[in-house]
Amino acid sequence: MTTSRPLIRASEIGLYAYCARAWWLQTACGLKSKNTLMLHAGIQRHTQHGGKVTLAYRLRILGYSLFTVALLLIVWGIGQHV
Repeated sequence: MTTSRPLIRASEIGLYAYCARAWWLQTACGLKSKNTLMLHAGIQRHTQHGGKVTLAYRLRILGYSLFTVALLLIVWGIGQHV
């Protein structure tokens, strides 16, 4: 049995924690923030940060892969000399 519950986003929780009145004006009254310049700047910063996080994750995977290859080459090289 599925019930239809409203989806609560993390940004809504953050807005409510910061200012319950602002949350109410946005969700109940449908009013939008007039500070769109700062909102767009925040979105851009989050996008840049997300790109850096993705790059760091990929570099970590690459590092693990290279370490594994190096370890296998060392073991293979030791096995050749025995």
